[in-house]
Amino acid sequence: MTSSELKYRHETNNPGSYFFTRNNMKFAGDTMKNYGVRESVVATNYDNNGDYTESGIVIECWELYRLQPVKYGLQKSVYFDKITFKVVK
Repeated sequence: MTSSELKYRHETNNPGSYFFTRNNMKFAGDTMKNYGVRESVVATNYDNNGDYTESGIVIECWELYRLQPVKYGLQKSVYFDKITFKVVK
């Protein structure tokens, strides 16, 4: 999985998302070249529908990470569900 493929799948499955829009990335001073993708697992209290659950669940994800920090010191990773390609909270 590449960052461009993840972008394509995220936008295809979540057409209302602004995550990868040009203006959003420009605001942070980011480009697609600054991203890498790796497999990861996240423990969260939100299911695939975004509903809160008392007991935590484990979700297999794609981790989108920055190779270099950008404006405002942003360097945190973002996790995308492998099935729905939604951002995991």
